[in-house]
Amino acid sequence: MLPTIEACFPAWIGLGIVVALQWLTRLLMLSVEYHRRRLLGSRSHPGQHGDLPALTMMVAAKDEEEHIKSCVSSLLMQDYPNLEVIAIDDRSDDQTPLILKRLADESNGRLRVVSILHLEDGWFGKNNAMREGVAASGGDWLCFTDADCRLTSMRALTVAMQEALKHDIDFLTITPVLEMNTLWEKVTQPACAQSLMFWFQPSRVNDPNRATAYANGAFMLMSRDCYNAIGGHDRVKTEVNEDIQLARYAKAAGLKLRMVENDDLYRTQMYGSALQSFRGWSRILFGSLKSGWRLCFSLTASLLFTVLPPMFLTISLIGRAMADAGQISNWTIAVGVWLTAVVLCQAAAWRFYSFLKANRWWSLTYVLGAGVTVAMLLNALMKQIGVASTTWRGTTYRRDERIDVPVQRVL
Repeated sequence: MLPTIEACFPAWIGLGIVVALQWLTRLLMLSVEYHRRRLLGSRSHPGQHGDLPALTMMVAAKDEEEHIKSCVSSLLMQDYPNLEVIAIDDRSDDQTPLILKRLADESNGRLRVVSILHLEDGWFGKNNAMREGVAASGGDWLCFTDADCRLTSMRALTVAMQEALKHDIDFLTITPVLEMNTLWEKVTQPACAQSLMFWFQPSRVNDPNRATAYANGAFMLMSRDCYNAIGGHDRVKTEVNEDIQLARYAKAAGLKLRMVENDDLYRTQMYGSALQSFRGWSRILFGSLKSGWRLCFSLTASLLFTVLPPMFLTISLIGRAMADAGQISNWTIAVGVWLTAVVLCQAAAWRFYSFLKANRWWSLTYVLGAGVTVAMLLNALMKQIGVASTTWRGTTYRRDERIDVPVQRVL
């Protein structure tokens, strides 16, 4: 026999209380983190840069004609005194090689272009490209970025290096300011970022006594000694998210890993379309969380704590409107509990959008973004168990294997 509505009320209201308490806790944690956070910006280390070590800045590009000019131009504008810039053309089929050649010709020798014509067996594309860039580099320190990133301060590299030297950091990663120009980006990216940052909170990453490690491939600065000690890109040649795995190896080796938030040093626009975003974030979630139970937990939490509460509130309002005199008090309690949960969720989203430097009014769409994130997490889980594959930049991968070798570009 199915339970009656009356019998379900205690469990349903109890669930609502749990959800509300979770969001209250999350809101308090975000408020504390917001007031004690330290942003790294162009004014964080004022004055002369002094004697800084030789630095090689690297960016890999595959079919990045839309972004590569602004990215490389921003690198060449840096005031860093001893800087080598290397751009790796990774088998591009668009105008990327021509753009890089033009930039190199105009750079007075400050830009070196490394061309990759084929992808070696046993390697994923970006990891192979960065390995080739490192092999051609001469800096005592290495900095890696992505082609869709743009340094917005000419002091970005100087400030980052000063931060690393001041705090004796071996591996510094700086989180990006996300450019959210399209409706899709404004709705989905904060929810995706929230799902990821649940696992990689800066306070945990920066605590040497915790195993939590994180790096963002948009900006990774490390000494060459650190790079060599953790095995470089050879050790992560089949990793979809090589940045986080490099950070894990660094922390496990006892090296000093530090994650800092970015104020005005650089920005990135990750994906140009809804399809690219869905595939890209599914890949990021798959590669970052790395386990079925984490993906299942994130999926369940997003569904239970964000997507379902507005639905349960709607059911409660309808139930109260249709209830008889004997049940109206129970429905009223349900309305109050689920309304509290929804309001606290919205308050936490409002605060989180401040972290992202996003328009907080877009937090009103957070539940929609969480719904899309659930679909991305489900897709990532299917990748984890080997049911689905990942196609990125013309190459298809299943779990840690490349299963579709692209046609090689020839001269």
